Amino acid sequence: MVAVTIGDPAGIGCEIVLKALAEFDSADFAVYADARVVEKTMRLPGVPQFPIRRIRASDVGESGCCNVVDIPNLPDFEFSRIDARCGRSAYEYFARAVGDAMKGLVSCVCTAPVHKVALRAAGLDAAGHTEMLSQLTGAEDPLTMFQVDGLRIFFLSRHVSLVKACRMVTRERLLDYIPRCIAAMEQLGLEGELAVAGLNPHCGDNGLFGSEERVIEEAVSACRSRGLPVCGPVSADSVFWQCLKGRYAAVLSLYHDQGHIAAKTYDFDRTISLTLGCPVLRLSVDHGTAFDIAGRGIADETGMAEVFAKALSWTRRRS
Repeated sequence: MVAVTIGDPAGIGCEIVLKALAEFDSADFAVYADARVVEKTMRLPGVPQFPIRRIRASDVGESGCCNVVDIPNLPDFEFSRIDARCGRSAYEYFARAVGDAMKGLVSCVCTAPVHKVALRAAGLDAAGHTEMLSQLTGAEDPLTMFQVDGLRIFFLSRHVSLVKACRMVTRERLLDYIPRCIAAMEQLGLEGELAVAGLNPHCGDNGLFGSEERVIEEAVSACRSRGLPVCGPVSADSVFWQCLKGRYAAVLSLYHDQGHIAAKTYDFDRTISLTLGCPVLRLSVDHGTAFDIAGRGIADETGMAEVFAKALSWTRRRS
């Protein structure tokens, strides 16, 4: 089965999981949560009702049920409230699912959003799922890739300030990331070239607007001399559109918002995130806990349904 974690119980995670589950054969999914949280969420208006079946990851899933790996750690909570107990619970659901994936009991892990402040309140120093996955699997600096239709985006840096992100555009980091991104593309069965985005407007216009592109050119040239399918730098105001149209298989974005804005502007609801370069494949929606609407039954499950579809596709292809 595919493991699914509900994220922060006070957010919309469990709601969108249950709504998306109604679009698939529920036998393919194991939901990692406190069953009491699932029961409470099912009482919200517009949320599908399933019989809850408590299972172990080694069990065979049953259709027409919500197959729950029950982790009873949250007897009560309130929607839309930052709560250290919810942060701790979200971590424990995820840790259990990753552990089962490491044992080969589930094929991959799909995640609903966690709340960074709740994680910190629970005494956890991870900024989010990617950092938690790194800690749980021992993988250093995992790769993040966004996907929506034919647009696939890797990130040279994630949750750092823009000033620090610019400093991280180094020859050494690019020489590390480019081969790893291409290896991840091969793992996913993607063929074609990886384009490295430029940092400055118009890639610096030959030094008029900055010289960082020279570092990118050197790293790309070194990788091409090793036979790797990479090009760049390509101006960031056009490279994402070109990838969407099939000119490139993927883009290496140089900082968080450069790639996030491109994907989310194209299709906010269907953009999903994959964490690669780890022993465990993680797939996730690319939005937050939405505390402003949590507990009202009006959250849109489109992104989670896209995550489920990609997870099943990956599982079947690997099989």
